[in-house]
Amino acid sequence: MATFFLLIIYLAFISLGLPDSLLGAAWPVMQLDYDAPLETAGLLYMTIAAGTIVSSLASGTVLRRFGTGNVTLVSCIMTAGALLGFAASPSLAWLLICAVPLGLGAGSVDAGLNNYVAAHYKAHHMSWLHCFWGVGATMGPIIMAQFIFGQNEWRDGYLAVAGIQFALVVLLFVTLPLWNRVASSAASSEEQEDLTREADDASSAPIQPLKIKGVKLALISFLFYCGLEATMGLWGSSFLVNVKGLPAAEAAQWVSLFYLGITIGRFMTGFITFMLSNRILIRVGQYTALAGAALLFLPLPTSFSLAGFMIVGLGLAPIYPCMLHETPVRFGKKHSQTIMGYQMAVAYTGGTFMPPLLGFLASGFTIGIFPFYIVISAAAMLLFSERLNVFLKRKDFFEDRKSNFTA
Repeated sequence: MATFFLLIIYLAFISLGLPDSLLGAAWPVMQLDYDAPLETAGLLYMTIAAGTIVSSLASGTVLRRFGTGNVTLVSCIMTAGALLGFAASPSLAWLLICAVPLGLGAGSVDAGLNNYVAAHYKAHHMSWLHCFWGVGATMGPIIMAQFIFGQNEWRDGYLAVAGIQFALVVLLFVTLPLWNRVASSAASSEEQEDLTREADDASSAPIQPLKIKGVKLALISFLFYCGLEATMGLWGSSFLVNVKGLPAAEAAQWVSLFYLGITIGRFMTGFITFMLSNRILIRVGQYTALAGAALLFLPLPTSFSLAGFMIVGLGLAPIYPCMLHETPVRFGKKHSQTIMGYQMAVAYTGGTFMPPLLGFLASGFTIGIFPFYIVISAAAMLLFSERLNVFLKRKDFFEDRKSNFTA
């Protein structure tokens, strides 16, 4: 039953990824329909991401009160309704209104399912969970491309994805009783010890995560990671259309390679974690992403830029799940839950503000600055992550010397 239920959770994460990539794929034709400035996509994305931040910060209280199953069901209803609203929106104002429930629903599902898998399944399932987000994010531009090919019927693309979301709503409603049943069967004495330890921690002095050395470097790494991923998804299609001269439908299909790279990479990461440490996987991923960004930046033929999209995706694949999983190792189990919340909030902040920033810069210059922006973001993520590694290596060295001296 637990295996079957895990498949349902994976399907829910596919639905989480589907809407994330739709706006960027459809915007070149949506912009023409609404006669909107280029940077409007950044405003819409920022509204969605702001809703995601709010629901993520409130998710702890909401999940404890209503349960993961109920929250996931209601959140999927919200996102499906919001996608229907996008399909029917007569103006930009209505798009902004529909962006609010789309973001609120996505944040609750993300936080709820991550917590559920972390509590009831083994660690390597985290990489595979985010792999299925990549499946949804890859399918989004592909679905949209089928509707905008040769015509500007992007509304039908949103309608099709809304139909998939409502199908998932039905599945979640039917399987709702399984959530508590699986959670109960997964309970163990170890989990009870964790609850006791959390109660002891709660009675101690409040944790101040920002005063723990190294946390700020980790937070900045998360900010640049999510900002880079979101910027690639939102503006990649516009770059290929306006700079490389590709048709909108073809550009949407090529952007899907970026998400395909993330999907394949995270599937492979689930197996590689048995052989390599999180730190090594994070470093390799960041160098790979920087190499893919360089292909976008250098004055090379279009085929190299298209390959760059997939290489950046492959590089980003292991970084996010491995950084999440590394949190207790970096800062200790006592502080990991609080720091995890900070990391998620900062990550969403990067996804909220970095793509719109490029939109506003592009409106003043040209979308041709997209590759330069991607290279700078990838290099900054690598820089702060390596600074954190140096600090952690020095910390481990002194702790080893201290333990040897004590022994």
